[in-house]
Amino acid sequence: MSKISIEEIEFKGWKKSVRISNGIIELIALTEVGPRIISFGFIDGPNEFAVFDEQAGMVGGDEWRIYGGHRLWHSPEEAVRTYSPDNTPIEMIEEDGKVMLRQSTDMPTGITKEIELEMSSDEPKLSVVHRLTNNNLWAVELAPWALSVMAPGGTAVVPQPEHAKEDKLTPNRSISIWPYADMSDDRVKWGHDYIMLKQEPMAGRPFKFGINADSKWCAYANNGHLFVKLFDYIRDALYPDYEAAVECYTNDRMLELETLGPLVYLEPGAVVEHPEGWVLLKGIKHPQSEEDIHKSIQPGINKILRG
Repeated sequence: MSKISIEEIEFKGWKKSVRISNGIIELIALTEVGPRIISFGFIDGPNEFAVFDEQAGMVGGDEWRIYGGHRLWHSPEEAVRTYSPDNTPIEMIEEDGKVMLRQSTDMPTGITKEIELEMSSDEPKLSVVHRLTNNNLWAVELAPWALSVMAPGGTAVVPQPEHAKEDKLTPNRSISIWPYADMSDDRVKWGHDYIMLKQEPMAGRPFKFGINADSKWCAYANNGHLFVKLFDYIRDALYPDYEAAVECYTNDRMLELETLGPLVYLEPGAVVEHPEGWVLLKGIKHPQSEEDIHKSIQPGINKILRG
């Protein structure tokens, strides 16, 4: 018998939120705005996501709000289409143990966003499928872009592309750096096997990088927990932002752990999907070095990938 429970609750001023739980983990999704997953974590544990309290409970209006939590965009980033407000109610559909959060067609872009959720019945795991539908009369070039706004105080871990065993004469990685990012910033550690980016509440300026992460995972360590994102990576496909499949952005309030799908020309009526798997682990030492990652994080990742 399934242990999954789905109920309507109030959350931080939003009257009609949806709570999904399996007795181990829970998530809360908004229906008055979005689609947006505003909370995710162990039951009775902290929210792994940041929530911007000054925007909590707000609905309507013409300005884009970050709110916090997890959202779906489409890349490349551009002011009009990226920051189109998602401040109106969405449709929530429950079907065969899955929950779909579906936005009406976004008028400035002609794109419909949908997030499908399916929680494991007995493990701290969740399937998150992002869908974009083109309702225009013309094709649109885009890439699905899934962004998780992580709570402050943690460290992102992104594996670098695998080192070539045979061909060592050609490059195997592409690292994107945004104009406001200082490569000497001490929040970032450019390691041999991993890139680590720390969120610091006292930071004075933002930082962002992207990379062609072909290991198909990235993670965020905070409060003794590890939030792991699993995603598909398609070799030889064209990705946005100089081949970035993973991007990390941080400022003084949060860190965004982002994955992207390849660029596609989405024909009228066509749909593109970008699946993620979320896994939440306990008892993880906060990594200070690559040695910490090898000892306390990589074994758990290997187990997840084998499973």
